[in-house]
Amino acid sequence: MKLIIGLGNPGEKYKNTRHNAGFLVADKLQEIKLPTGVVVTKSGVFMNESGTKVLAQYTKYNIRNTGLYIVHDDLDIPLGSYKIQYGIGPKVHNGINSIEAELGTKDFWRIRVGVDNRKSEDRTQGEEYVLQDFTEEERKIIDGVIEKICKEINHLLQ
Repeated sequence: MKLIIGLGNPGEKYKNTRHNAGFLVADKLQEIKLPTGVVVTKSGVFMNESGTKVLAQYTKYNIRNTGLYIVHDDLDIPLGSYKIQYGIGPKVHNGINSIEAELGTKDFWRIRVGVDNRKSEDRTQGEEYVLQDFTEEERKIIDGVIEKICKEINHLLQ
């Protein structure tokens, strides 16, 4: 059994924000045929509260760490890029911190979706930046990245 959980914030207000990159990937994964035994869901709670929801799903499906995949935005990675890594995450991400605290481990897969497109002169703080909507140009880029991520995840799960 494999469990893929997309992180983000619930509600229309946050639907198109950079912080909801995990939700966007989960939405796309739910549209494609994945191998039997793969569950795709969204956290459904605010980012900073992700740990309790992930723990509940992790327990419900009796998942082992190697079967847990968390999809999230990442400011350490530029827009247009992504990383799929086990046990390695961003320097700072409150959703991931919450999950690590609840699970008591860092040992799970992370699908890190790059969202940083700030120019050097842009001093917008990360917390503010991730709550802004993608621009139209950025959305085209992120949609292309989501396609690549979905193909790689599907291949990885075979």
